[in-house]
Amino acid sequence: MNVNVFIPCCIDQFTPQTGLNLIALLEKLGHNVTYNEEQTCCGRVLYDNGNWAEAKEVGEKFIGMYNIRDYIVGCSTSCVGYIKNNMGRLFFNTSNHNLYKNINDKIVDITEFLVDIAQTLDVGAYFPYKVSVHYNCHALNEYNLVEETKLLLQNVKGLEIVSANTNNFCCGYGGMFTLFNDPVSMALAKQKIDQVLAEGAEYIVSSDQTCLLHLQSYIDKHAINLKTIHLVDLLMWEEDLDN
Repeated sequence: MNVNVFIPCCIDQFTPQTGLNLIALLEKLGHNVTYNEEQTCCGRVLYDNGNWAEAKEVGEKFIGMYNIRDYIVGCSTSCVGYIKNNMGRLFFNTSNHNLYKNINDKIVDITEFLVDIAQTLDVGAYFPYKVSVHYNCHALNEYNLVEETKLLLQNVKGLEIVSANTNNFCCGYGGMFTLFNDPVSMALAKQKIDQVLAEGAEYIVSSDQTCLLHLQSYIDKHAINLKTIHLVDLLMWEEDLDN
């Protein structure tokens, strides 16, 4: 299948290997991947903070970047969830409305693409660790991709899911929330980490890198014996890269 890839700015700037792994995973499964090097931010942070004029300008560039004949596969449920559910408000009753609708029909998170479109549950992954799954707020409340994530993880050899299904609460990131409400943000991170440690997990896995960056910063600050990993990196994990 021919696919475009959308690499969110948080991954491009902080964990570019995740973007490379997204491309490698799709190619490993036989898909023909196109990456437009001119792509930029989707504008979610601007939108969430009320800067709709700036978000619209960024969004106009975004929706003009892709070949809408093919699926657009991203690796951030928060970004893709925003594009599918909120970006359209910027283009209501404008000349870009139909162009946005075409993008909306084609853009999907990697979990949705693999499970619901390509119908590939087993990607041949191996990850011999106990993991706690962090279903971020957007995946839970805006995009509803819990089952797709679970199905992919259940088909990873060696992996044990230890989540007790009682820790599906916000990690405390929330974009600019973590900057302006640091005490609350850190308290939520602590609550999340304490629950994960009680489960006996060795890794926290999520489909959203911003949540993982937030949690990893808390882990590093407090020297906790725990790691975070993006779902895409887990599906392409190689043991010699883990050391």
